[in-house]
Amino acid sequence: MNLRNTSSVTPAAGYAGDVSPELAWRWVQSGEAVLVDVRSDAEREWVGCVPSAVPLAWKQWPGMAMNPSFDEVIKAAVPAGHKAVLLCRSGVRSIAAAKRATELGLEAYNILEGFEGDANADGHRGLLAGWRQRGLPWRQN
Repeated sequence: MNLRNTSSVTPAAGYAGDVSPELAWRWVQSGEAVLVDVRSDAEREWVGCVPSAVPLAWKQWPGMAMNPSFDEVIKAAVPAGHKAVLLCRSGVRSIAAAKRATELGLEAYNILEGFEGDANADGHRGLLAGWRQRGLPWRQN
């Protein structure tokens, strides 16, 4: 997926909207937003993470059980008046997490493409798009 406009918000139902990885990072750098990585602990450890992100799994591996601490932690992590920008592997779980954060009273956005982007024709992620492919800050343990 190639986002042509990396500076706009795409409206969404149930949360503030969808944003490009670049716009999310600009908001984080300017202090407007808190980046919340909702991937599982295992994904962040094995695939890579964004050093400044709040690590807060939406669902936890193995079994992908809901994180019972999600509500409490996200409310504590995002100060009043700040946006929450949510990142997952491909931009799907972060939609569900953004909807929940919105229900909790936060201004929450989904980061399009996620950390790894969509799979290519060979079923491999991390090559077409996503946070990592776009050259934004990340590290791997």
